[in-house]
Formats: sequence, C-alpha cells, structure tokens
Amino acid sequence: MTNNDELHQELPKDHPDPLISFFHKIIQYAVKVLAGLMVLVIIWGIGDVLFVLYQRLMAPPFMLLDINDIFYVFGTFMAVLIAIEIFINIRLYLGSNTFPVKLVVATALMAISRKVIVLDIEKLSYEYVFAIGVTILALGVTYWLLTLKQPGKIGV
Repeated sequence: MTNNDELHQELPKDHPDPLISFFHKIIQYAVKVLAGLMVLVIIWGIGDVLFVLYQRLMAPPFMLLDINDIFYVFGTFMAVLIAIEIFINIRLYLGSNTFPVKLVVATALMAISRKVIVLDIEKLSYEYVFAIGVTILALGVTYWLLTLKQPGKIGV
C-alpha cells in the first residue's frame, strides 16, 4: 500500500471477505441513490431561488430589493451552492472510494459562510457570534493544515 489513495480507501472494491464486499456494494448503491436525491434537491433549490427572487421583486416597492432582501436571496443562492458542493463530495466518493476530507472541510466553510452572510447580528447573543467565529477559525486552520503537502506530515 504505497499509493496515498489506497491508504485512505473507505470501500475497497476487492475485499477478501465476500460478505464485507457485498456490504460495500450495497453502500455504493445507497450513495448513488443519495447522489440522485441531491440532484433533485439542487433543482428544487434553483426553483426556490427563482421563487424567492420573484417574490421579493414583486413586493412593494416593485422591482426593488432592500438590503434584507438581498441578504435573503444571497442565503438561498448559498444554500444551492452548498448542495452542489455536497453532490461533488458524493461524486468524488463514488469515483474514488475515498473520503474527500479537504472538500468536506471546504463545504463546511462554505456553509458557515452562508450562516455569517444571513446573520442578523442585532438579534444574536455575543456567545453565538463568538461560537461562529471560533468555528470559522477552526475550519480555516483545518483547511490550511490539509493543504500542507509534506511527506509524512498532516497534508492529504
């Protein structure tokens, strides 16, 4: 096992135990079903973005968006982009049988970024804002560490 992909292989295609191999195939089919469902969620999300944008533009004042409307629309856009990232995670998992840790952390960063974009700071406690900041910092450091590509070190 000298190949880096082999070291992280989650569902090897050839397992010596036939029962485990069978279970791996079932899990791979389940992941394919999840990928199909995620495509439906993405399509539904695009419809939601269009509907929200239409609603906000048709409400008085006609064809104008205030800052709250813009942030709400940004939030719906980000939700669809996060769904696309999750689909990419699933696709990579299916294609390589490895868990794309770096992409998962990047997706988490995108999700917490969406949260920050739609936050209403005036209605939140300082503890909540602090917790989000710590989460962003932890994910950022984790992503940075994952990008280090030194043999025998942390990089993936």
